[in-house]
This record gives sequence, C-alpha cells and structure tokens, in this order.
Amino acid sequence: MVEDAKFEDGGERPVYLKALDSDDLTVISALCQDAVVPMGEISYDTSRRRFALLINRFRWEDVEAAERRQRPVERVQAVLVFDDVLAARSSGVPADDKEMILSLLALTFTPTQDGMGQIEITLAGDGAIALEVETLDATLKDVTRPYVAPSHHVPSHDD
Repeated sequence: MVEDAKFEDGGERPVYLKALDSDDLTVISALCQDAVVPMGEISYDTSRRRFALLINRFRWEDVEAAERRQRPVERVQAVLVFDDVLAARSSGVPADDKEMILSLLALTFTPTQDGMGQIEITLAGDGAIALEVETLDATLKDVTRPYVAPSHHVPSHDD
C-alpha cells in the first residue's frame, strides 16, 4: 500500500524536490512559504531560460520535531529554480535595490495552451513575480545545513 508523504518524513534530510505539475508546485509552495530572499540573490538567465532564487527557507517540516525536543526552529538556504522560462516580469518589486529582502508567500501555476503557462511568485507587501513558462519545471534543493532561525519564532500571518 502506498501512503502520501508527510512533512515529518523529511526529518533531518535536505529537501530536494521537482515540480512538473500544479500539485507538485503546491508542495514546493508550502515548503517555501515565509522564505526570505535578498533581491541580489535572484537571477534570470535568458539564454538558459532559467530563473533562480537563493532563498532562506523556513523549515516547516521540522517544526513539530523542534517543539517536541524544545529546541529552536530552523531555516536553511535553498535554491529554487524554474526552467523553460520564456519571460519574467515583476510588480511591486524595486529591481534596483539589491539589498532589499523579499518574503515569499506562495507559488502558483496557471496553465494556458499546450502545457505552457504562468508561474506567479506572490510576495509579502503586494509584490509579485510572474514567469511565462513553456512547461512547469521547478526544483527546490536545500544547499546548506539548517541553522537556528534568527527570530527564534515560527512565522505567523494575520488573517
């Protein structure tokens, strides 16, 4: 019998996931919620059709274990990559301020024709990045060891 994976299944192992459809992207979106990224760590390579972000991801999958062990919650640096990107545009994001810190809220995919579509990266403060893609191809990979979240708190959102 096959069971769905749970956050806790990730344990201490680094995350390395691929999204090829909307359901996959929903999982990556949940893991990236409340990630922070300096503007200087976002790049778009038009020749390789690759949009990449080096994010500081909150480890949502580790919250229960941290609470059980009474230890601080953690973040980890991760690379979030979108391939087959045809165009990128942003709204509410000052491109000239490389030190500005953005906070990711959600990733969504809206299909158009023949598998093409648009990925929207929703940011806190009404900012957004839209990626026109030939096909949905996203990768999330943790690239450092986890570290104590500087705030020592689980992120929360006012309703």
